[in-house]
Amino acid sequence: MSLFKRGNIWWSYFYVDGIRHQSSTGTSNRRQAELIEAKFKEEVNGQRFQIITADHNMTFGELAARFVASGIARRHHHYHLKVLLGYFSDIPVLRLTKPMAEEFRRNRQAENPQHPCKDATVNRDLSVLRHILYWAVDERLLAANPLARLKMARERRTRRPILSVAEEELLLAAAPDHLRAMTIAALDTGMRRGEITSQRWEDIDFGHNLLFVTHSKTPEGESREIPLTDRLNSLLATTRKPEGIVFGYQGGPVRIVKRSWKTALKKAGIRHVRFHDLRHTFNTRLMEAGVLQEVRMTLMGHSPGNRVHSIYTHIELPLKRNAIRKLEEWVWLQKTNNGGNDEKPNNELQSSAAGRTDRLLPGS
Repeated sequence: MSLFKRGNIWWSYFYVDGIRHQSSTGTSNRRQAELIEAKFKEEVNGQRFQIITADHNMTFGELAARFVASGIARRHHHYHLKVLLGYFSDIPVLRLTKPMAEEFRRNRQAENPQHPCKDATVNRDLSVLRHILYWAVDERLLAANPLARLKMARERRTRRPILSVAEEELLLAAAPDHLRAMTIAALDTGMRRGEITSQRWEDIDFGHNLLFVTHSKTPEGESREIPLTDRLNSLLATTRKPEGIVFGYQGGPVRIVKRSWKTALKKAGIRHVRFHDLRHTFNTRLMEAGVLQEVRMTLMGHSPGNRVHSIYTHIELPLKRNAIRKLEEWVWLQKTNNGGNDEKPNNELQSSAAGRTDRLLPGS
């Protein structure tokens, strides 16, 4: 017999591997005490065989603090945690349920009835929540993720703003030097803002006119090679250094461009677009110039996903160079049609952009 009564409360005493365990059941009811003791023994036995036993009192706020302290939290994790902690901070992790996640979605969308939160935004919030719970499972803080099969809301496709060539010229004229250089890099390479601000001189090969992206957010974007346009090559050549950050501001790295970007748009007198929309602009211009999707995806560092035969697709450097030359031709043609007096790009192409109808196939 391992149950003994102390006062009016039943206590459990038992041994496992010669170690004495004791705990109060917190009840004066014998039957309830037996059930609680069975639970005690199950947890101790689970620890004996390294079976995970979660802390029933650990709140999501405490779990989030551990996640941040681990050093693996990225900027977007911190951003979404500001919202998540307001709803889930004091809730024990083991009590999180899918209905709670749905209630969170309804509350988020009801916060501002005039401008309700989009499903895509709430999906990102819940994705971070689910990611942290998966991290807890990996760290043996949880036996299972309570939101493992949480279904996300279907997202509506939205129109992505594309910068026209005319708007580009106005923006470049209004932007400060450091932002102008970053804008040209984004328009001519399709790089993400973080990739641009992390770019180093050591990763630019002027001899072969190539830029190597080595700080990408996706595995597919790491160490990808992008041929330089004549414009970007000339720009970089004027500030060329043996090492260090390429796109800096006052001798240091660029941290935030939101304020200077907003000011430049206002001075240029053009509609609001995000800096990230320059990446979409690059992709759209390549598409309109006749560059195939596989080549565009490779230049931009996009994941091929589960597309059939994607694992066998490899885009050679000549195809990439041809894609960039097509881009330069397309931009020149747009400026010419708009009444500009720009000289035709010196890219060794003999045929006019208007007359080109050829399309490059992978491996050709």
